Formats: sequence, C-alpha cells, structure tokens
Amino acid sequence: MIGMLHGQVDSIDAASAIIEVGGVGYETRMPSADLASMHAGQTVKVYTSLNVSQDAITLYGFSSLASKRMFLQLQKVSGIGPKVALSLLSTLPPERLARAVADGDATALAKAPGLGKKGAQKIILELKGSIDLSQIEGASPETRSTEDTGSEQVVEGLMSLGWRQQDAVHAVQEVCESNHIDIPLGDDDVPRVLRLALASLDRGR
Repeated sequence: MIGMLHGQVDSIDAASAIIEVGGVGYETRMPSADLASMHAGQTVKVYTSLNVSQDAITLYGFSSLASKRMFLQLQKVSGIGPKVALSLLSTLPPERLARAVADGDATALAKAPGLGKKGAQKIILELKGSIDLSQIEGASPETRSTEDTGSEQVVEGLMSLGWRQQDAVHAVQEVCESNHIDIPLGDDDVPRVLRLALASLDRGR
C-alpha cells in the first residue's frame, strides 16, 4: 500500500497531479483545492490511498491527513465510492464536510457533483456520530497554514459565476504560473487572481 508520497510536482491537470518520487511519476487524483494549491516544480508531501477495482488501479492523494481520513470514512457508507468521496472533498474542505455531517446539513453535502440529496441523507444517516471531529478539525497549525484557502475562494467564486470546477481550477493554476504569483495565495492576491482567471476563461470561450 502506498500511504504517502514526498517528491516534486511534475505536472498538473484538472483532475490529477503527477508527482515524481525517485525517478518514478505517480499519477495522483486529488481534490480541486489541493491541485489549485500546487505548481510544477514544487516539493510536496501528499497522503495517499490506493484504490484497486476490476478495471483500474487509482491513486488518490490529499495535502492533509484530515482529508485522507475523511476520504476513507466516506467510503464506509454503502454506495459511496472513491469518485463521490473525492467529489465531496472537492466541494467542501474536510472540516466543513465533517461539520455538515455532524449537523445533518444534507443541502451542503448535496452540492457535490454526482451525489444528490438522497445520497447526502444516506451519508448523514450512516456517519453521524461516528466521525471523530477532533481528528478532522484537530489538524496541526502547520498543516492548516499550508492549506491554500485563497485559491479555494477563487475557484468557488468562478463556480458561482457558472464555470465548471475543473475549468476554474485549471485557470487559477495557469494565471498564477504565468503571472509569477506565489501559492498559497495571500488575501491580497485573491481579487487579482479572480480577475485574471475570469479574463482567461472568457478568452477561451
């Protein structure tokens, strides 16, 4: 089992990153906010979960241990596989996701593509009371400081304007690289990156 990768980001697309470790590139599917916080050439530590199915072997990765724990917890719900679990973590960060389950907030969960209201209610029914919030919310200050909430804000802003999540993530990555904007984004960078990303998406229509 591959539980963690520590290496250099070779490339990123809308759904995954290729992380080079010891000369081997691992294609790793990750939540959109995690992808938006990374750039080619960056050295990263990614917590991983290997999924083996009849037709594919897929490596899923997360920038925080809390996200990985939540990913595994979600799959304990009957009918919830890794794709839906990843979609949930691309929609809500692990702390907000755990809180939504604890509070019975099916509307927040149902925003995840591929889930729906019934699926959200099923997750709440099966997981409420079983998620250890201290493990999810108790991420160390070091871990929290590396999370790129700025990029997440920009992606959410673009999605609220009607852009698809994967297009929004890709646009944020591109404008940050082309304009030499450091990631994670500072609060002052968010409006600028939002404007640049929006202009880039409009040009690509």
